[in-house]
Amino acid sequence: MDRRKFLKTAAAIPAASALGSFTGLTWAQQAPWANGTRWRSFEITTRIEVAKPEGATRVWLPLPLAADTDWFRTLNSGWSGNAATARVIPHSRYDTALLYAEWQAGTGQPAIEVVSRFATRDRAIDWANPVKAEPVEKAVLARYLEPNEHIPTDGIVRDTAINVTKGARGDVEKARAIYEWIVDNTFRDPKTRGCGVGDIKAMLETGNLSGKCADLNALFVGLARAVGIPARDVYGIRVVPSQWGYKSLGAGSSNITRAQHCRAEFHSAALGWVPVDPADVRKVILEEPPGNLPIGDDKVKLARAKLFGAWEMNWLAYNYAQELVLPSARGAKVAFLMYPQCETAAGRKDSLDPDSFRYQITGREITI
Repeated sequence: MDRRKFLKTAAAIPAASALGSFTGLTWAQQAPWANGTRWRSFEITTRIEVAKPEGATRVWLPLPLAADTDWFRTLNSGWSGNAATARVIPHSRYDTALLYAEWQAGTGQPAIEVVSRFATRDRAIDWANPVKAEPVEKAVLARYLEPNEHIPTDGIVRDTAINVTKGARGDVEKARAIYEWIVDNTFRDPKTRGCGVGDIKAMLETGNLSGKCADLNALFVGLARAVGIPARDVYGIRVVPSQWGYKSLGAGSSNITRAQHCRAEFHSAALGWVPVDPADVRKVILEEPPGNLPIGDDKVKLARAKLFGAWEMNWLAYNYAQELVLPSARGAKVAFLMYPQCETAAGRKDSLDPDSFRYQITGREITI
């Protein structure tokens, strides 16, 4: 399929009837979900074109969260393009699904477009009338206590966690102490590439507690794990503007190519998985107009209170994956899967530079 035909066809064919379709409900199979919070539906389109490929080309694209939750449902995904091979590869350990596509050497311009539809609703803990947690398998909780290359739980990480949570009782009090410490002691660095790398040991050893969401929320996760609280990053992308009244907490336009954002959760024995986002509090401080707000500003205080226990779901959740080995890849594992990845015979492309292999992501709210 040549480029013009690909682009024309991809724009005209809905995901359910594209060349390949996979996982989730078809548009007509949606059921009205229970519970009073309003569900919203969205569509995200990722288009990749690899100019002047060298040898065989491989692409890996994150797909919406593979496991349904009470705040997220994957509806359907589909693809069109000229790949010789394209298939969905699940990774059940981290509720991950990715699309793997491959083009043979000599393909003029590898191209693929993936359209995914999903539904979300805002999630929040009702602190006054908490709902009893659904049981979670011990093996799952143990998984989210494990250290990894970027998030160790010993040494300076554990020492910091013990100091920060000193005097706190129970998992919620300890998690709140960590959250408040991160809000008070870190800052968002606009010069950080992408969402950061999440190397929390280096952050603590150097005393440079700056970065973006993959750094600051990883710090929350690591400190929580270090004191025995299961915690995880949730990688995703903002899709539409915020309805919470914050310009800084939503997509600025339908072009969301650079709108990736990761969040965090911790597990409470009484409450289940609790959403948090200290990194977004620091984003409000830095970016909410007029910018560089004092920490005592009313907008900051409101965000700070709200983001311990709540997420606005104008955001697509991809997965919980960390230290992921990409199937059939020749390059190194990735710290997390939040950006499209591409390899040619010349090596791994820079996923933080969309122009290096021409990818664009767009998002919109839809009515079904």
